[in-house]
Amino acid sequence: MSKFEDIFSKAPVVAILRGLKPEEAIDVASALIEGGIKIMEVPLNSPDPFDSIERIAKQLGDVVCVGAGTVLKPAQVNQLKDCGGEFVVAPNFSLEVGAASQKYGLSWLPGIYTPTEAFAALDAGADGLKLFPAELCPPAIIRAFRAVIPKEIKLLPVGGVDVSNIADYMKAGASGAGIGSSLFRPGTRLDAITAHAKALMANVKLT
Repeated sequence: MSKFEDIFSKAPVVAILRGLKPEEAIDVASALIEGGIKIMEVPLNSPDPFDSIERIAKQLGDVVCVGAGTVLKPAQVNQLKDCGGEFVVAPNFSLEVGAASQKYGLSWLPGIYTPTEAFAALDAGADGLKLFPAELCPPAIIRAFRAVIPKEIKLLPVGGVDVSNIADYMKAGASGAGIGSSLFRPGTRLDAITAHAKALMANVKLT
């Protein structure tokens, strides 16, 4: 079992830290840990994302799993490995990014939207599936996916999932969720991040 899978099995929420700056990375990550979230994704269209990932991995890697999002090129996977990242998330399904992830031993969660894409990604070795954008995929879509996708496959809706509906997605068959702007955006107070993280985890446990 990978580190990502181990932590995800206990706390199945991925914090998407788009816009995170390196100088605030440890404080934000610590606020999330206090709230019970221990998987953190830094999208590569954030300022100096590899710096933020490296800081979190070096200082908090014993308790968290940190990786990159919006990974579009194999070379970015190489950079992620070098700075201590442990998983790869993308908005799309790329065979090249998947191959690079497997080469470096990183968990790979490509973005998919249809069953055809889902099974193509699984055939290519995906460790989980990012259902994106979830704004267009209500919980009923999750139930439809689960009719054909085995329960053990990690299926994470991302985009539009928040504290108000995460329990509905989980009850419909989602394995967890990726939470972005409702949890963190530049300027969010640390105490607010912790409070929101606690509320998310409480709703996950209701399922």
